[in-house]
Amino acid sequence: MSTNTVNPPVLVGADGSADSIEAVRWAAIDAARHGAPLHIIYAIGAPVDYGPGIAFNRIDYDVYREAGAASVALARKTAVAVSDSIHPLDIETFVVEAPPIPVLCDRSKEARLLVVGTRGLGAFRRGLLGSVSTSLARHAHSPVAVIPETVAPERALGPVVVGVDGSPGGTRALDVAFDEASRRRAALVAVHTWSEFNRYIPRTDMANEAEELLAESLAGYTENYPDVRVQRVVTEDRPAKRILATAARAQLIVVGSHGNGGFAGMTLGSNSQAVLHAADCPVIIARPRD
Repeated sequence: MSTNTVNPPVLVGADGSADSIEAVRWAAIDAARHGAPLHIIYAIGAPVDYGPGIAFNRIDYDVYREAGAASVALARKTAVAVSDSIHPLDIETFVVEAPPIPVLCDRSKEARLLVVGTRGLGAFRRGLLGSVSTSLARHAHSPVAVIPETVAPERALGPVVVGVDGSPGGTRALDVAFDEASRRRAALVAVHTWSEFNRYIPRTDMANEAEELLAESLAGYTENYPDVRVQRVVTEDRPAKRILATAARAQLIVVGSHGNGGFAGMTLGSNSQAVLHAADCPVIIARPRD
């Protein structure tokens, strides 16, 4: 796979499902906005999460190669159709004889963004998301965008909503959210919540601390992105609940992979996971680079 260290590719998984076609559309538009290459991957293999003790029948690779060729051809056609009016894309397609999770995780090391649908054609489904999208949100090396199959058309005019908590993950989310809002010419809503749980200071002090944290977190971004109109939301609430409520008409939600409540090795924090599973618009998990 060729890579461009100056402008790395947007990487999207395609398997012929309706979810993956919507992911391709979204990825192509995002790549065009960034003037980035688009890499479309069809991975042959059982789409399961990491773990021992799972056995499968031998895969008929000839059948999968044919399906893969058809899927990436359709994906390329779709990508060209939606992106040409924005910026012509440099598109590469790959049919790889390996399971999708490790393939996409490995290639995400060189990607600007990894894009997947909420579900694919795999038989293994867990919770509200397919196993591929769930695992990649946990393990990828780049930010991960998870795209639902259908999004209300009016959402395209909505804001970008970002969760802010003062953590390194929250800072990475702000990096991504301001960039996306600027390129989409969208408003940005920055959400920070606070709670009195296990805290023994006056509530007014907690509220003031929260206001100060959000102001400090946004410092510099408003100067670097003067075209982005910013709305600040500071309130007492659970983070995921408030982000989802604020994003009722949003075109995109951006959250960090884990915040101050987690620990260094955590792959996906509880609030990020709750937003990812409940959102009905695209969500970017802003994973930090290794």
